[in-house]
Amino acid sequence: MSEFYDFNIKTLTGKDADLSQYKGNVVLAVNVASKCGFTPQYEGLEKLYQEYKDDGFVILGFPCNQFGAQEPGEGDEIAEFCSVNYGVSFPIMEKIDVNGPDAHPLYDWMKKEKPGLAGTKNVKWNFTKFLIDGDGNVVSRFGPRDKPESIEKYVKKLV
Repeated sequence: MSEFYDFNIKTLTGKDADLSQYKGNVVLAVNVASKCGFTPQYEGLEKLYQEYKDDGFVILGFPCNQFGAQEPGEGDEIAEFCSVNYGVSFPIMEKIDVNGPDAHPLYDWMKKEKPGLAGTKNVKWNFTKFLIDGDGNVVSRFGPRDKPESIEKYVKKLV
């Protein structure tokens, strides 16, 4: 696999999602969780999505239960939480692992392409964000404390 758009994943409802459908778009991939201290970032993510979605920007949420078991729910539960509490309209994908032997290949690839601080490969916590340009390259990685508002300037440059 050489670029983001080469991967396949499933949606929250279990349907196959070929990431090539986002080819040419700027993508922000975020591992999300419903019961995390950073969960209110859903609000900022949705605002960012609304602001730039017509310019070829999409956010893909990847629920993950690897950090403090903060995403215990299943598909319908996660979808309802995101919609009811934060009005999330950007795509939420299947619940996956982002680290370890069962990590989704997409996350293994993104971590290799853009390591974290001091070259660390693993995702450290929920709401780690990977910014992918329209050519499918990982151009930036942001930690959980990086709020969506602080990422806007990077998105704006790429759309």
